[in-house]
Amino acid sequence: MKGTIVAQLTEEQRQLIEKIGIFHEQQGFPPATGRIMGLLFVSDKPGLSFEEILETLNISKSATSNALNMLLQMRVIEYTTFPGDRKRYFSVLLDNWHQEVINKMESILGFSKLLRQANEMRGNVNPEMNEKVLERIEFMEFLSKEVPALMQKWLKERQK
Repeated sequence: MKGTIVAQLTEEQRQLIEKIGIFHEQQGFPPATGRIMGLLFVSDKPGLSFEEILETLNISKSATSNALNMLLQMRVIEYTTFPGDRKRYFSVLLDNWHQEVINKMESILGFSKLLRQANEMRGNVNPEMNEKVLERIEFMEFLSKEVPALMQKWLKERQK
């Protein structure tokens, strides 16, 4: 089975994997993490083994292992095993994206609370900065309230 995924990828798929990888890097993730996400989204196989990921992306064992562990911990991917096969097959966790959006909103709300504390700590020494930070806080709080409502609206419309 060695190299089977590599041989199946088109140049267009390889470029898309790289673009997805770069996107994730710009979000602060290590390069291998984004490229693994790209591969899992692009692959037509329901799951890829550690070896398939490693060989296809041509990354080190440690980079592959670290990236997979990070993605598992973040609950962005999952793995499946099969009786008689010791390998784990990794795939994108697609069923939890609604919760992922809600979690991001909670994170944004948590950060807005920290910014509010910073504004209070700073006092009135820099009112222009306080106003700009407050605007950001208010928008983040607005988002954290509106996105769950938008999600519900979208889900209802989708069921029609």
